[in-house]
Amino acid sequence: AGSKLREVFDKINNLLSGKPVQTEGQTVSVTQHPQGLEFVCYKLAEKFVKHGEGEVSFHRDSAFPIAVVLSGIWELHPRVGDIFLAHLHKKCPYAVPFYPARKEGTSVEEYQRMLGYEVHDSKVEEQDHFLKRMSGMIRLYAAIIQLRWPYGNKQGAHPHGLSSGWRWFAQMLNLEPLADVTAMLLLDFLEVCGNALVKHDGIQFWRTMFFIQKYYIPRIEAVTSTGQMGCLSCLKSFVQKCLQEKEIPLPKGILTPSFWRT
Repeated sequence: AGSKLREVFDKINNLLSGKPVQTEGQTVSVTQHPQGLEFVCYKLAEKFVKHGEGEVSFHRDSAFPIAVVLSGIWELHPRVGDIFLAHLHKKCPYAVPFYPARKEGTSVEEYQRMLGYEVHDSKVEEQDHFLKRMSGMIRLYAAIIQLRWPYGNKQGAHPHGLSSGWRWFAQMLNLEPLADVTAMLLLDFLEVCGNALVKHDGIQFWRTMFFIQKYYIPRIEAVTSTGQMGCLSCLKSFVQKCLQEKEIPLPKGILTPSFWRT
């Protein structure tokens, strides 16, 4: 509910602003310790990324309520946003976007961690689980760049808005594609914020979609084996349908004005 989201936002904002906040039966304040504010910024940013790789990966629509709170907090407390990006880039290098290359002397285990895989006791997580986590984080990122907290003053620019999304999008298309990963991330990104990008810069967006269809999808196909075609097929269908209809659908779960009256 919108009213519940406002409560969450106000509580986080009050805590970061140095006001005492009630939690689990006790009153806490960042002023109680010299590094209190820095600690809270760090843990809060880390928590938002965990929501992306956990909550959003399983419940895709949850990207929007989480993102709108973070967007508003980022605007009022830029430090949280900076640390959020640092956590996000460490957990999901594709959010930079960046495909780490294996350097000489780097162990297989260490390299897999650099690629974003979870490794426990020398066991690497399964590919499906890895892709789900990366998908959740990119969907959260794609939601953040288009949302503003509706109760802010909105005088300044979005702290990390659609221009940042355009930069990510362009840089992704300048990278050599990876099997599985690239198709999935492009599809996630376009599903979540394609509609917002069209409204922001229609002509440039459609040119980019045509480039993806004609030149970039064949490059993804060239590195994709028969058993990895799932995400690629979905991306092809999505791009083709959007180009045919000259329209990007609104993402599922977007917060409508009526949401804030709940």
